[in-house]
Amino acid sequence: MAQVSGSADVPDMGRRQFMNLLAFGTVTGTFVGALYPIVKYFIPPASGGVGGGVIAKDALGNDIVVSAFVASHNAGDRTLAQGLKGDPTYVIVTEDKTLTEYGINSVCTHLGCVVPWNASENKFMCPCHGSQYNNEGKVVHGPAPLSLALVHATVTEDDKLAFSQWTETDFRTGEAPWWT
Repeated sequence: MAQVSGSADVPDMGRRQFMNLLAFGTVTGTFVGALYPIVKYFIPPASGGVGGGVIAKDALGNDIVVSAFVASHNAGDRTLAQGLKGDPTYVIVTEDKTLTEYGINSVCTHLGCVVPWNASENKFMCPCHGSQYNNEGKVVHGPAPLSLALVHATVTEDDKLAFSQWTETDFRTGEAPWWT
């Protein structure tokens, strides 16, 4: 009597190895895909730019050219620009049609809302929970616990506005900056 070497119900070894490899790859891919956002969460984002500074961008994403910017804005204007880490940052035009040496990060220190400038009140007023900041971003009415963060605003050699990290004493409070 002749013996049959295999049964039709049992797959051969090559097919079994392929199915095992396919199952292992699927499980591994799913695990790595789920692990990626967790690992990315613990890696701090880069601040961008050389030396920790970035060129400020206007609402359309274009570099801010200082001479054109001050020519098109009035004294006392506070205009939002894209600053460090992409945060909205106020650029301030002075009475002599120059820019202040600092910018004010517009992210509220209470819950992270973007705080608009209220020209008629001459202060920043958060519409979410009523926090108020004076014209330099110092908190004057809570619930916000801290003043708005500052950045250095400097004019580059090619007449563009650059923001860099503010690490010195906060001139509004006389204290070390909380945002560094």
